[in-house]
Amino acid sequence: MTSIDIHTHIMPKTMPDFKRKFGYGGFIQLEHLESGEQADMKRDDGKFFRRIDKNCWDPKARIDDYARFGVSKHVLSTIPVLFSYWAEPKDGLEVSRFLNDDIANTVREYPENFYGLGTLPMQHPDLAIKELERSVKELGLCGIQVGSHIGDWNLNAPEVVAVFEACQDLGACVLIHPWDMMGKERMPDYWLPWLVGMPAETSLAICSMIFGGVFEKLPNLRVAFAHGGGSFPATIGRIEHGFKVRPDLCAVDNPINPREYLGKFYIDSILHDKTMLRHVVDLIGEDKVILGSDYPFPLGELEPGSLIRSMDDFAEDRKKKLVHDNALRWLGVTDS
Repeated sequence: MTSIDIHTHIMPKTMPDFKRKFGYGGFIQLEHLESGEQADMKRDDGKFFRRIDKNCWDPKARIDDYARFGVSKHVLSTIPVLFSYWAEPKDGLEVSRFLNDDIANTVREYPENFYGLGTLPMQHPDLAIKELERSVKELGLCGIQVGSHIGDWNLNAPEVVAVFEACQDLGACVLIHPWDMMGKERMPDYWLPWLVGMPAETSLAICSMIFGGVFEKLPNLRVAFAHGGGSFPATIGRIEHGFKVRPDLCAVDNPINPREYLGKFYIDSILHDKTMLRHVVDLIGEDKVILGSDYPFPLGELEPGSLIRSMDDFAEDRKKKLVHDNALRWLGVTDS
């Protein structure tokens, strides 16, 4: 069965010295190890962020890896730490253009293996829309990846909605990815920002778009939320109950019950649990769950597609939707 993984990350093999170029720091540098098989991602002040393997920048290594998992094509997006939403807008645009050109070049070189998503300087909507148009019309990318919030803006902010509206007009898909996790100052131990904060970030993004009326305003926007929708699927009952008992707080911008939006957006399959995958498919529909792995990072699915394949109670037609058909519909493409 042909599979498409919509949630994978990649970065260029080398990063420019943006600190020297822009005159201030905070950007990521890549320091390759002598083996050539690994590299250290570091802040430009030298602070270590993460060690990555060759498959994080080398498309050939990724293709070889994916052959082992039976996944024929993956959707490339940048690593969220590279978003640079905090940078000066013109500098954020330059960073975005560099990353988007790199992904587009990889897709161009290996069209049978990859689709691409761009990143945008979301801190400046006008520049973001300009880069969105370039990414789709000139670079041939299918859509964009956006963080779960943009600085102090949640995803219902008018500035963000303006970019989403441009995505709908262009037919570009959107992947919402958690980043800069809430409450991390209170969670210094046990990897809790990733285990607790990350699921909360995704729920924040979904609720902001529902309560803010974004899906109501943009019914044709194709949005997928990463990491299984975070804590949202498990808390929809609480969210709906809150809407009913305190409409004065929850229904300020949108009077429609949040449950009505189930099935209006996509969620990837990074759930790590058969019961939760079954629940999510029942909750939002078999047409709205898509294979995602977070490749090549350890918090994702280490064998992409293995959870879906393990579901003995899922019919083959349902599995095909989850690993292939739904991805094509979300991407807005017909080939595989």
